[in-house]
Amino acid sequence: RKEDRTIRNFKIPVQADLSGELINISSFTIMDPKTHKVVSKSSDVSLNKGKHLLLAGPNGVGKSTLLESLALGKAKGAKLKSGIRVGYYRQDFSTLNFEDTVYKSLTEIMQTRDEHRMRGIAASFLITADMMGTKIGSLSEGQKGLVAFARLVLQEPGIMMLDEPTNHINFRHLPVIAKALSEYEGALILVSHVPEFVHQIRIDQTLQLDK
Repeated sequence: RKEDRTIRNFKIPVQADLSGELINISSFTIMDPKTHKVVSKSSDVSLNKGKHLLLAGPNGVGKSTLLESLALGKAKGAKLKSGIRVGYYRQDFSTLNFEDTVYKSLTEIMQTRDEHRMRGIAASFLITADMMGTKIGSLSEGQKGLVAFARLVLQEPGIMMLDEPTNHINFRHLPVIAKALSEYEGALILVSHVPEFVHQIRIDQTLQLDK
C-alpha cells in the first residue's frame, strides 16, 4: 500500500559560505504559566554553524510564539546574521501558500532552478508526478508536511527553525526525519513535545523558557 511506504533518507544542505555567529538570543518574552502575564527573560544563547538548540518549557509558555518571532526576525532580543536563509517549518503549514500547486511551491524555493533535482527530491518524499499540479490546500496534512520538508531540502537554509515537526507525519517517516535533522550542519532551533523524537536528534543546548 502506498501509505505504508517510507520516505528515503535525505540530507538538508546548508547555505554556503556561512561562518561566525548565526543567531544570538540575549532576551526573550514568555507567558508566565502561573500569572498569565508576559514576562521578559534574559539569556545567553549564541549559535554558530552546526549548533542545535531545543526550546523547552510547559505548554502555553510561548515556545511556538518565540520561534515564530525568531524566524520572522521580529524578536527584540535576538539578532540573525545578515543574509542568512531561514528554513521555517510551522506545524499548521501556514508558511505554505495553499493556493499554489505543489510544482510552484517546490520550484519557487530553489536558489537555482533545476527541475530534475526538484523532481528527484520530491520523489524521495513520496511526492509523485501526478501530485505536481495539485493545490497545496487539497493535500492531506501528512502530504503538506512532506512538501514542507522537501522545500527545506531545496531551500538550503543557513538556520532551520522547526515547530512540532512530528505533527501529522506518518510515524514511519520520523526516524528518517530525525536523522536528517541530527546531521544538519547549519544552526537548528527545535520545538517538539515528543521526547522520543528529540532523543534521536543531536541537541547541543537547551533553553528552558520557564526557568
